[in-house]
Amino acid sequence: MARILIAEDEERIASFVRKGLTANGFATTVVGDGEAALGYALGGGFDLVLLDIGLPVLDGFAVLARLRERGCATPVIILTAQDSVRATVAGLEGGADDYMTKPFRFEELLARVRLRLRSPEAVVERTVLRAGGLALDLRTRRVDVDGVAVDLTAREFALLELLLRHHRRVLSREQILSHVWGYDFDPGSNIVDVYVRALRRKIGAGRIRTARGMGYSFDAG
Repeated sequence: MARILIAEDEERIASFVRKGLTANGFATTVVGDGEAALGYALGGGFDLVLLDIGLPVLDGFAVLARLRERGCATPVIILTAQDSVRATVAGLEGGADDYMTKPFRFEELLARVRLRLRSPEAVVERTVLRAGGLALDLRTRRVDVDGVAVDLTAREFALLELLLRHHRRVLSREQILSHVWGYDFDPGSNIVDVYVRALRRKIGAGRIRTARGMGYSFDAG
């Protein structure tokens, strides 16, 4: 089981990431400041570090610099609210392996985590998801329904991707909100139902099943 260090001082985000990674089979440790992050990471035993830039005591850039100075080669994915080229370049040039800009979808974070943990011998992840006459290309963002291309919005694509990855499994509205809209969502919103209706109109109503009182599932093919 891979061990991941989560260095994030915003409790809501840290909890969101920890719960998602734990549910996907990872062992996690959460710290809330840069000094603790540096100590834990240098202590060894972690396979990957998720490092927030805006940490107290020592910021993420300082933590990353000290890790690399001391020969720590553990993969680091930076989490940053600084959506700028300068911040991205500084992180990557400082030794980060990847970065995520807040707010982010958990599915994207999970994909990046798996990519950084993947051994060279591992089989390349499928780039096309198929089920029930539907094909979703993760690289080109193209969706074909019974051989016909269908245009989806970014959120519709993310929702369909989530349902396909969990083919026949019922996902609750909260799970869908968390994965597609990220940690910054309103649990009382009906936005999931709105997007499911829109998606049904585009790909066919029979492909998405409603589990009354539970949620939705892709249940075709």
